[in-house]
Amino acid sequence: MDIVIIIALAAGAMYLMSRSSRKKQKEAMAFRDNLQIGQEVMTGSGYFGTIVAVDDDAITLESTPGNTSRWLRAAIAKLIDPPVVDLETEDEDEDEAGSSAAAAARIDAENKRAFTIPDDISGLIEKPNLEKPNLDKTQSDESDK
Repeated sequence: MDIVIIIALAAGAMYLMSRSSRKKQKEAMAFRDNLQIGQEVMTGSGYFGTIVAVDDDAITLESTPGNTSRWLRAAIAKLIDPPVVDLETEDEDEDEAGSSAAAAARIDAENKRAFTIPDDISGLIEKPNLEKPNLDKTQSDESDK
């Protein structure tokens, strides 16, 4: 009797898990079927691009102007939302920093000062003092005392 209950619970759990995975698969298929030219997307491997052509099972993405690549429709993982710009916050930032271009130039200058990377490792190693101590001078100083 106890075995029947355990088997029924296991079957119910398997049904619920498969139901949720089928629902996710249907949502992913609906998303990929509705891809349109001009949308910015990310592939499963992390490649960002804008859709420039849609064929039956292939999507052509453009990452930079003139740089296109073809991808399987199934490789598209998600749609990238355009960044939301808060005009009030941007106006306050421009008042504080002057302009956004000036603020970016200031940050770049600070980063260049903060990170000085040598061309080779020799700048990172302390050089030993190669001067030999003058033993005659130290001995003569001790004998004078």
